[in-house]
Amino acid sequence: TVDRLNDILVTQTLSLGVEQRKSMLFPLLVRILREDGQDIRGVYERNDVAIREREGMEQNKGFFPLDGGPVPESTQTEIVENGIRYLVDFENGQKTGFFLDQKYNRQAVARLSRGKRVLDCFTHTGSFGLNAAKGGAAHVRCVDISESAVDMARENACRNGLLDRMDFEAANVFDLLPSLPCGSKSDYDFVILDPPAFTKSRQTVDHAIRGYKEINLRAMKLLPRGGYLATCSCSHFMTYELFTQTIRQAAAGVHRRLRQVEYRTQAPDHPILWAADESYYLK
Repeated sequence: TVDRLNDILVTQTLSLGVEQRKSMLFPLLVRILREDGQDIRGVYERNDVAIREREGMEQNKGFFPLDGGPVPESTQTEIVENGIRYLVDFENGQKTGFFLDQKYNRQAVARLSRGKRVLDCFTHTGSFGLNAAKGGAAHVRCVDISESAVDMARENACRNGLLDRMDFEAANVFDLLPSLPCGSKSDYDFVILDPPAFTKSRQTVDHAIRGYKEINLRAMKLLPRGGYLATCSCSHFMTYELFTQTIRQAAAGVHRRLRQVEYRTQAPDHPILWAADESYYLK
């Protein structure tokens, strides 16, 4: 995986084959981009994932040495996506620091948000919430269990001049949703659910189904008639059929009728390969 964040390439190498060839591949990639007139300041490896150990590789992270050039001093950079500025911590942030695969789904949320009171759950660094606010939401509340993620989301709102229509809270979404007023008394008419993968193996799919059903049920119960729900799963083990079935069961549990407005997957720079089921992960 290679994510470009401004002038930094952030890589994650999960197979021994690529690990043995990265000393050839990384400089070539940088050279091609530079020849295209793009300034690439460095390559940062985020190999702090346990799956590497299955192929006998150690976990590590740090800058990859490029032709004797200087190593960048900072592991933070600023990017612009959909016209919104973000400070990205590619050393400590989740995965490579920012989830680029949701780019066009954030645009879809922005289109639906005008005049809405939005609750953005599992906000990470605030990306869905910021797109909603930029799209004209009346107010956006961003929630994440991580204090550092919430701090970064607040900083990103400040960078974009959106702090007056947003607030932020560090909380467990599973605890928060049941405590909020529901239905016609709700403070929100648009709920966004973008949780981390609840399952990373076939053995824990049943546990994941319970988790997805619970948060979707709570979110639907929270919404008034005519409210909007944007809900996601980023696990390829949670298939399209299984995910939609789980959402349907959650709706039946709170006696809600659903009307699909849009169905989306990951951005095209995270291609779905028809010969590789695991490449179709985001719903």
